[in-house]
Amino acid sequence: MSAYPSSAVSPPRVCLFEDAAAAGLEPLALTRPAFDLLCGLTSLGDKQLRTFAAKTGGAVVRPHLADVVRWRHPDTAVNDADWLRSGPLVLVNARWLPPGGSVADCREPCVALVGQEVAYAVLSADQADDCPWGAGEDILEALKPALPRREAGGRLVRYLWELVHLNGEQIAWDFAHPGVAAPPLAGLALVGPEERLWVDPRAKVEPMVVADTTGGPVVVGAGAVVSAFSRLEGPCGVGPGTHVLGAKVRAGTTLGPNCRIGGEVEGSIIQGHSNKYHDGFLGHAYVGEWVNLGAGTSNSDLRNDYGEVTMTVNGRPVATGMSKVGCFLGDHSKAGLGTLLNTGTSVGAFCNLLPSGGLLPKYLPSFASWWNGTLVENSDLPHLLATAATVMGRRGAALTKAHAELYRALFEQTAAERRRALREAEQRRLRRGA
Repeated sequence: MSAYPSSAVSPPRVCLFEDAAAAGLEPLALTRPAFDLLCGLTSLGDKQLRTFAAKTGGAVVRPHLADVVRWRHPDTAVNDADWLRSGPLVLVNARWLPPGGSVADCREPCVALVGQEVAYAVLSADQADDCPWGAGEDILEALKPALPRREAGGRLVRYLWELVHLNGEQIAWDFAHPGVAAPPLAGLALVGPEERLWVDPRAKVEPMVVADTTGGPVVVGAGAVVSAFSRLEGPCGVGPGTHVLGAKVRAGTTLGPNCRIGGEVEGSIIQGHSNKYHDGFLGHAYVGEWVNLGAGTSNSDLRNDYGEVTMTVNGRPVATGMSKVGCFLGDHSKAGLGTLLNTGTSVGAFCNLLPSGGLLPKYLPSFASWWNGTLVENSDLPHLLATAATVMGRRGAALTKAHAELYRALFEQTAAERRRALREAEQRRLRRGA
């Protein structure tokens, strides 16, 4: 969670809280709390802390994520009931995408709603001390009848495609925030207003790069490298340490830290540390960390009949209400060269996708492979963890004990859904052969 300038008064104690609906943000939320998801140039948690002029605070997350969150956010009190009870508190729904504007008023106890869902609650010291913190995910709902109500503004995100859809406007808002510095001069061809361009002085931009700010800001982070013949179309953001290798980065795209990006990326979010080095199209997608997309891998983000796209979330179909929806790929998943992903594809964590001469299935549960046209289980967990350690080591990162334990827990938690998907795939195969 990034630190933002505090207000003139002491910043409030803020706790980011996951509710049951965070499960709708899978497969990305399988391996991280909802507040660590990106939208714009920052995460949801960054925006939530900024809304209350807070620097650090607490978090209540699903138990299997707790150690990884402590590792990622060492200054945050995670699932710490004593900290939660130690004074006045602002409890923020981790799915809340705050409205742009002034710092939220948290002087008096209240519950702030978006529709009928709780965005945040302001608790006095006595209320925080009396709160049944062991009650789990229902605690936000339990606060509704006990506190005065107000409108929170913004929206509560339920599905990943909403973050993708809102990404462009959030890039523009994050860029306009006073925390973003004025643009320096950069050695690239600029189309559009100069004031919408910001290149960190520690970034390297080669000649024959085009930045088009006509539709929104273009931001290049520290240590990023943008090679010749790349085109950056605003609104877009290139994260710290990311290499853009002669790529077309279209509007509405956020590239997280330490990625390798080639080909064409449109209206998408890549969480970080992932490879799309070669040619191929990625559109209206959300890709996790440590994902590798082989040469020629492409996804469809529009049905041929321009109809509404249906996604599979938690094993059930969900109508998106949108006609442009790409793919959603969980952490440590990999696609072989020439893989073709269908419109509205959801792939869990630690999946392996191999081309089969046509479009792959629209849904793969975590720890599964599409192999020779058949869905199979990735059951060798030690081998998967060893591969993950190798992948992370290539970027100077380590597979920590906290991450390994998270992945082991996730393997067990997703076993029932994996068995169901494998059973249904076998039944379909038998029907085709009958």
